[in-house]
Amino acid sequence: MPEALFRHFEKYIRLSAALRAELTARILFRSFKKGELIHHASYICTHSYFIQRGLVRVYFLKDEKEISEYFSCEEEWVNSPKSFIQQQQDIYFIDALEDTDTWVLEVHDLVYLFDHFPEMERYARLSMGTVFGHYMERITSMRFTTAKEKYVHFCRTYEDIYHRIPLGMIASYLGITQETLSRIRAER
Repeated sequence: MPEALFRHFEKYIRLSAALRAELTARILFRSFKKGELIHHASYICTHSYFIQRGLVRVYFLKDEKEISEYFSCEEEWVNSPKSFIQQQQDIYFIDALEDTDTWVLEVHDLVYLFDHFPEMERYARLSMGTVFGHYMERITSMRFTTAKEKYVHFCRTYEDIYHRIPLGMIASYLGITQETLSRIRAER
């Protein structure tokens, strides 16, 4: 049973028995091995994954280099946002950085839940507010701070998981070289 998922929803909304039953009927369990590709950018993203256990990375390719966009771990959703919402191809790949267990919700099931349970709209609005705030902080950090300040912000943002993320992926997330990141870490 997706109890962790239910607890997550209940941080934002009250789960009625009917909504709980619909979620149970529509959500599927899926595991991914470390290194496994969860979503390929050449496909439309039709699934959103709630991470019960594990760690994933969303990234894109630039000049054949992987650029980390963000990381998601336990009790967070992950998908290719633009592709999932607009149902068109996007630039993002998703891979498992650790063995990862997820609860999967298909886009058509999410639309059904929005249409039949107004509290799901509230959930989306409140939970997306958190995500939006995170993105605004990231944009500000990328535009107006030094490499060291970017790293400090990263460690604060991902305080529970940064030690689980390979340094090369952190460097690409920060937009700096791995050598620069190593120097910054040595100073701390």
